[in-house]
Amino acid sequence: MKTRRIHKLHPRKRRAEPGASPGTLTLSGESRKPSLSVISYNRETLEEQTLTGPAEIRRFLDMPDRVTWLAVRGLGDEHVLRELADIFHIHPLALEDVVHSPQRPKVDEYDDHRFIIARMVILKSADDMHAEQISIFLGKNYVLTFMEDVPDCLDPVRNRLRKQGGLHRTHGADYLCYSILDAIIDNYFPVLEAYGEYLETLEDQTVLKPTRRTLSAIHTAKRELLDLRRVIWPQRDTINSLIRDESPLISAPVKVFLRDCHDHAVQVMDMVETYREITSGLHDVYLSSIGNRTNEIMRVLTIISTIFIPLTFIAGVYGMNFKTEASPYNMPELTWYFGYPLCLLLMLLIALSLLYFFKRKGWLFGASERAEPGMLRSIGLPNNSEEK
Repeated sequence: MKTRRIHKLHPRKRRAEPGASPGTLTLSGESRKPSLSVISYNRETLEEQTLTGPAEIRRFLDMPDRVTWLAVRGLGDEHVLRELADIFHIHPLALEDVVHSPQRPKVDEYDDHRFIIARMVILKSADDMHAEQISIFLGKNYVLTFMEDVPDCLDPVRNRLRKQGGLHRTHGADYLCYSILDAIIDNYFPVLEAYGEYLETLEDQTVLKPTRRTLSAIHTAKRELLDLRRVIWPQRDTINSLIRDESPLISAPVKVFLRDCHDHAVQVMDMVETYREITSGLHDVYLSSIGNRTNEIMRVLTIISTIFIPLTFIAGVYGMNFKTEASPYNMPELTWYFGYPLCLLLMLLIALSLLYFFKRKGWLFGASERAEPGMLRSIGLPNNSEEK
């Protein structure tokens, strides 16, 4: 059984030195230099390109009839980040939250934009997941996103923007922000489905062949699901805050879409809670399986000991070999020609009789009764899972 690996789901937070002034940025040495890609569009046109510097974004922001999405990938250059903060009027505390990740998902309101922090989980392979923070700034006609250099789940949004005539091309920046959040939430479903398949495999191993590695996998799954809960719970509250709070940046029609996104977040939360209950139950199943295996071993040892008790008694009695010429109480059959084979035959018959008795009682190989029917069959309803 492969071990799940969730990288950076709940990593150590990057932060400034204690006592540093607010807005101090502490960059990671592993972060790459920022790359800037922009998509600017309206109903008729779409322009997509990679920028060589932050100053080039001003040309797109000067087009009020277009929606501009600037995606910053990489947080390894403080000068670029500061310049972007000046262009988009980003508060130093908000920029600090962008760099010092991971932050708790939240939404903050400023004068001319809203700042949203979300966490996305990427399924890299069947047994490898990666979690990353994405920081979103929503303005009147722009969306600015920051993330590390990892694969994201936003390609469906980009592909829909490239298609002329879709909802994205006819709505404003608030709809683009909703689309990003919706893609992040929806990407939890395939991740949790893969996790459900993993729990089924873990459950089979727990029942059939539990080992110390199984117990370690159960504890790891419990910890990872707790981390997932810590991620999705505030994210659900963040979307609810966008729906509940009045803001000129989010229109009433987009709030309808945000309610659907909130429903998806609730479904994800329900799945996480369900899997947590399953994992907690697996620990009890593991203990029961270990207890059953111990009982089976003790039963076999007890049966073996019980069979040998009368045999040991017979061998012990005749092993005394009491025989004297003067005593009238000599042990019988000591000098009989067939005494030895008859004694062995008697011991064999006793052992076979005990085995037969244990088998009739169901103590030797277990009860042979068939399992009770399930609830659907017991009340006369068909079971669709049975083969016809």
